[in-house]
Amino acid sequence: MLSRLKLDPFLVALATTVLLALAWPQPGVTGGVLHADKAASWGVALIFFLYGVSLAPRRLIESAARWELHLVVQAATFLLFPAVVLVVLALMGNLLPEALATGFFFLAALPSTVSSSVAMTSLARGNVPVAIFNASISSLIGVFATPMLMAWYLHSVGGGMDLGAVILKLVVLVVLPLAVGQAARPLLLKAVERHRGLVRVADRAVILAIVYNSFCDSVVAGVWKGQSVALLAEIVAAVLLLLAVVYALVQVACRLFGFSPADTTAVVFCASKKSLATGLPMAHVMFGAAPALSLIITPIMLYHFLQLVIIGVIAGRSATRADGLARLEAEESEPSLIAEDDEVMLPEPVAERARSRA
Repeated sequence: MLSRLKLDPFLVALATTVLLALAWPQPGVTGGVLHADKAASWGVALIFFLYGVSLAPRRLIESAARWELHLVVQAATFLLFPAVVLVVLALMGNLLPEALATGFFFLAALPSTVSSSVAMTSLARGNVPVAIFNASISSLIGVFATPMLMAWYLHSVGGGMDLGAVILKLVVLVVLPLAVGQAARPLLLKAVERHRGLVRVADRAVILAIVYNSFCDSVVAGVWKGQSVALLAEIVAAVLLLLAVVYALVQVACRLFGFSPADTTAVVFCASKKSLATGLPMAHVMFGAAPALSLIITPIMLYHFLQLVIIGVIAGRSATRADGLARLEAEESEPSLIAEDDEVMLPEPVAERARSRA
């Protein structure tokens, strides 16, 4: 039924996890009987270890030469996104709670997503090697760029972050497992590829554990008390506006640089995406068991859902258009394929008279 509706089962699991935390938060709080906080912390290391095993350095090296494409994607990911969010937050004034404003900037500071960027670029007949390079390198840059951007933002709004402690935790839980996974790649790659389904389940289970722990803590702390449905509508509207503005601006940049349609598809899809799989583990590392963590991660959760739906529709239409052009080109070339040996195709009456004279 879910496959017929094209509804990602993970999105259903994500919504179910939030509802479960709202209805029964006690087991999932930090220090609770399920120890969801410890599972989330160790799970972060597991996610990046598996990512290190899966990351192919050869593919990155092969695609590195297209520097102008990579520059646009990374500039949009780590510069354009934060700039747009700062403008949107200034326009909205005090409509959003402080934790949600932090959540929107956190969304803007995150790297691009890997799997869906590559999959949708492929679906839309875009430049897949470019998508693989940018999505992969974005995750590596984000390990350091995201906490530095967050430290700057929190300082600018009167808050603060112990950047040294955060970087140390990221090195221990992200960089070190990534490096170990990369070193173990020759030994474990075949096993990981053979059990890809199990690896995917483990990856998503960690994300669900982080979401459950975050929402359980916030419900018990009373963070969601007094919040109205109108607030959720404001978050959705802001997320849609952010996606639309960034998508349009990156398209304009692609036209100015004169990128081909296939390159433009890869650049726009990578530059407009944000990674939930990277974002939630990093939020867990940076903000710990803060009661407001569920508010901080709400924008990236909604953005993840909406980017899959909207970019998925765009990719599908691009694929249909590309297939239509391919069929048209094939049809236009048919006469030259049928008329072999430069034979002139005569109308039937003329051909009949020619045969009778012969």
